[in-house]
Amino acid sequence: MDAEHRIADLEAQIAAKDARIAEQDARITEQDARIAELEKKLAAFIEERGRNSSNSNLPPSSDSPAERAEKNARKQAAKKDKRKRGGQPGHRGSRRELLPPERVDDVVDLFPEHCEHCAAALPETPSLQPVRFQLTELPAFEPHTTEFRRHCVTCPRCRRQTTAPHDTARIPTSPFGPRLMSVVGLLTGVYHMSRRKTAQLLSDLMGLKISLGAVSAVEKRVSESIKAPTQEALQRVLRDDVKHTDGTTWYQSGVALTLWVLASSVATVFKVLANGQADTLKTLMGSRRGVLVSDRATALKFWDMERRQICWAHLLRKFIKHGERDGPGGRFGRELLEFTGLIFDYWHRYRDKSITRDALARLMAPVRAQFEATLERAVASGADHVAGSCADILEHRAALWTFVDEPNIEPTNNHAERELRGFVLWRKTCYGTQSERGNRFAERVMTVAHTARKQNKNVLEFLTECCVAHVDGGEPPSLFARAA
Repeated sequence: MDAEHRIADLEAQIAAKDARIAEQDARITEQDARIAELEKKLAAFIEERGRNSSNSNLPPSSDSPAERAEKNARKQAAKKDKRKRGGQPGHRGSRRELLPPERVDDVVDLFPEHCEHCAAALPETPSLQPVRFQLTELPAFEPHTTEFRRHCVTCPRCRRQTTAPHDTARIPTSPFGPRLMSVVGLLTGVYHMSRRKTAQLLSDLMGLKISLGAVSAVEKRVSESIKAPTQEALQRVLRDDVKHTDGTTWYQSGVALTLWVLASSVATVFKVLANGQADTLKTLMGSRRGVLVSDRATALKFWDMERRQICWAHLLRKFIKHGERDGPGGRFGRELLEFTGLIFDYWHRYRDKSITRDALARLMAPVRAQFEATLERAVASGADHVAGSCADILEHRAALWTFVDEPNIEPTNNHAERELRGFVLWRKTCYGTQSERGNRFAERVMTVAHTARKQNKNVLEFLTECCVAHVDGGEPPSLFARAA
């Protein structure tokens, strides 16, 4: 009996140990899972903290001071390797050009009094090519005010008093003239000054007193006067063979909207939309004619992939981000980054006319095949984050090489991003608009300004022409009409 009790006791002890071991194994498994989860969160946190304008779509303004200093140091080091600061050998230099004589308002002729050889008196004889120096000054700004007086005249026969009627054909509906309205629209809509600062500037510059409400009313009138030219610019962009597009966030009274840009070589159009979804963009972009240069936004998949060009600058930042990872994902990222650098090198050589388009196509052919093969290997590897990203890029395979197959196509979407930058800075300073009317003014005045500059038109003069036509009830000018 003692032996049986002893065996039972040992078996119980063994069972208890097995239970403790099983409990410890379960705890270790749970801890391993927890450690894996924390390591994943830590990697995501480190990756998020490491995001900047060079490895993501974040703007340069979001970089920290340390990141900016590091970026500037790299640029300075690259410049030291290439060339010194300042003008380079053979540089023609630049200087202020003299205005032609017909644009000079006053002329002061200076003649020598005595001959520097014999001291004889000299006559004031103009030379054919005098040494010229020009002084440019601004006159005192004084607004020109016209007063309309409706007189009340007493009839000499019946002694009844009659007041001159309010002649709408002669008396304007606004107390501000077309050029002044254009200046206000230029300051608030193009140079993005606040209404308060605009009113203060007009007061300091020309002694003009204008209220904040009046500035807002003037913006409304300017917006109405440029409605037709804005539509004209949109129709022109939609007809162009190549167009760039991009979007960003815009706010109306704190509510997030979408600001979209469509830009070609001759026109730029901005639109504030309720959202950036595919159905909304389909309505904006019409018949989908020509080649669309953009990033890999999901909302743009309605455009035929064969008629698109994906921005390689976005891919470059993506591969930099992948290359900073550990493990196989990082190796794939660095390999793709090398191919991308080679692609840009060939493109810059073509753009600088060092090679022909046929040579560009020949050089790109093997890079193209190896790049896509690397993407496929990355997808097959199943590497975290990298495999899915590469799979999405392969879905855009047909839109990667349009710049090689067709002329006049850029491999980047820098054009749209540069056009959009002014609006982004405006958003940072004013936090968007407060009404639908404000949205229309913002998109219209920026459309007119950017397109007018592409057409070599003076923005203020064009806005003034539009306001004059609106006041007189005439046809607004065309953004694309050439000067006589």
